[in-house]
Order: sequence, then structure tokens, then C-alpha cells
Amino acid sequence: MLSFKKLIIFLAVFLSVNVFAEQLIDKKQKINKPWVLGYFEGGPYSDYKKILTETVTAMMNDGLLEQKRIPAFSGEQTAELWTWLAENLSNSMITFSKDFYFSADWDEKKREKYQVEATELLINKKVDLLIAMGTWAGQSFANNQHNVPTIVMSASDPISSNIVRSIEDSGYDHVHATIDPERYQRQITLFHEVIGFKRLGIAYEDTVEGRSYAALDIVLQKAEQLNFDVIPCFTLSDISDSNKANMSVIDCFNELSKKTDAIYVTVQGGVNRETLPTLVEIVNKNKIPTFSQSGVDEVKKGMLLSLSQAGFKYVGDFQADVIKRVISGESPREISQFFEEPPRMAVNIKSAEIIGFNPPLILLGLADEIFHTIEGGR
Repeated sequence: MLSFKKLIIFLAVFLSVNVFAEQLIDKKQKINKPWVLGYFEGGPYSDYKKILTETVTAMMNDGLLEQKRIPAFSGEQTAELWTWLAENLSNSMITFSKDFYFSADWDEKKREKYQVEATELLINKKVDLLIAMGTWAGQSFANNQHNVPTIVMSASDPISSNIVRSIEDSGYDHVHATIDPERYQRQITLFHEVIGFKRLGIAYEDTVEGRSYAALDIVLQKAEQLNFDVIPCFTLSDISDSNKANMSVIDCFNELSKKTDAIYVTVQGGVNRETLPTLVEIVNKNKIPTFSQSGVDEVKKGMLLSLSQAGFKYVGDFQADVIKRVISGESPREISQFFEEPPRMAVNIKSAEIIGFNPPLILLGLADEIFHTIEGGR
């Protein structure tokens, strides 16, 4: 016969094994149940489509979705991509909802209208998980108006834009936002070490969102530490009139090129495939070195330097893992929001030649991507 002590140990082990098995069964059931995914963005932006594509690709590699080649849709819109996902990749585990896709086109009135409509759908459980792409989307759905798991992607600074409480805690059981806390510090420090500027120009929209996109608090902090001046120029960004947004950035680049010895090219609506050739022409003509906050695509088109994002592969892997863990039963709040991208330098040698900048050998040694031409240049 088993002694009382051995019986207690046996029962404890038996119960723990069964609890673990039940957890596995429960998680398996949750994974196998079709999770309906919805999507909301503030408006079209090239990074959004890239991040969504890389996230879905990583979900394929994780076995959540069937392996299929995702078509290369033109432009910055994600609507065609989302429709394709809904029609071609939905399966017994994951369904991309055709009816839950919202893009506010950077129109504040549309944003308010769509937020009300989307929140009603969330309350009525029309989707099981929401991809909130960008700062606007994160601000609209990181709240207690619903409790649907919400994964905030591509928000420049989720803490300063009041999406989440801190890097350790989103503040909501159903919310998760990706945070790379040192990304912009690394960018400014590297740019200063390479160029040694005394007056850094920065164009941004003077709003909570605009200052967040531009990482203004970090830029000012680094300016104090590294002893350089910040020269601002205010633009229009999150507006429906793209021509006004474009012209505001072009005007600022013309102004900053006369007042500064370097420009930090920040993420905003007026920096896009339409304006980049003009912006590059302005800074190269005035021999102003630039650093792209966004990444390698802008360096390819003529900006001087950046820490590239490796085609967004790493952030896609991270987001896919978060989604996999959520549909496996974890609370979004319990999953770490910390993400640190592997550093990858990018430099445009042609722009360096035009502005008379001779890249030090150590910079070229650190560069993973070196471009010898200006894509789409005039």
C-alpha cells in the first residue's frame, strides 16, 4: 500500500499533469477554433502594408496559415491586401474578416465615425482579434470600451502617445503594443557620431501624434546630452488632403536646408514616394546629410543613412508570435511588449558623393546595405 505521504505526492503529480493536459487541450481548442481577425488603420502608409505582409508571412512559417505567395500590390493601400488575405488564406484556425476592415484616410471625421462603427462590432464580438495598425488606431482602441484582444502595430511611441501605460504594462488586459524603447536613441546617437552636426533640422506636425511620430522628446534629450541645437519646422501630416501634407514637408525641407547642417527625416504623411525625389533633390543640392527614421527604403531612394528594418522581417516575426500566443490562450497584457530590432546600417553612396561626404571605413564595414544609385532620382 502507498503511504499517506506517497499518496499525497502521487495525487499532486496526477493533478498537476491533468491540469497541464487540460491547459494544452484548452489551448489546442482555442487554436483550432476559427479566430476572426479585423483590421483598422488611420490611413495608408507604406510601412503598414510591409508590416502586415511580413506578419502574415511569419504566421505561415509558424503553421498558422497555409504557405502561399502574397501578391505584390501596388501603392500604399492595404485594402487589396486584406481582401486577398480574406479570400485566400482564411482557414479553420484563422479568418480574415472582409467586413472588418477600416482605413480612415487620415481624415479625423472618418476616424471618429469608423471608430464608433468598429467599437460596436467589437462589443458584439464580430471579430476575435483586432490588428490596430499605427498610432491613430492604437489610440482609438486601447481603452475599456471593448475587451477584444487588440494588437497595436507600427505605433511610433505607444507610451508618449498614451496608447499603453509603460513598456512593462499596457494597462489593459486585452491590449498589446510593440515597443522598441531604444530605437530612436540609437538613430540619433549614430547620426551624430557619423556627421557631428551642430544644428539638426526636424520637420513634424505640431500635435501629440506628430511629436510622437518624430520622437521629439528623444531628439531633445539627445540634443542636451550631445550638445547640438534642434531646429524645428512644422508640417501637416494626418490630414485627408495629401497635396497639402506633401507641400508642407517640401517647404520645410527648403527652409531647413538653409538653417541646419543635418536633417532627421521623420515618419509622417508628407514623406512618401511622391515627395521623396523632391526632398532628396533639395537636401543633396544644399549638401545636407540626412538620416531616415523610417528605414532602408528611403535610403534606397536617396536619403543618406538609416538603421534599416531588414524588410520588416524581424518585426513581422515578433507580431506573428504575439498573435500565436494570444490565440493559444495568453492574455495580451501578459506578453512582453519589448522588441529590439537587430541593427542593420544602410548608406547611399551616390548621395554621399553628391553632398561631399566621405563615409568612414568603419561605417561602410557596419553597413549591411549599400546603395550606389538613387532609385527614382532625377
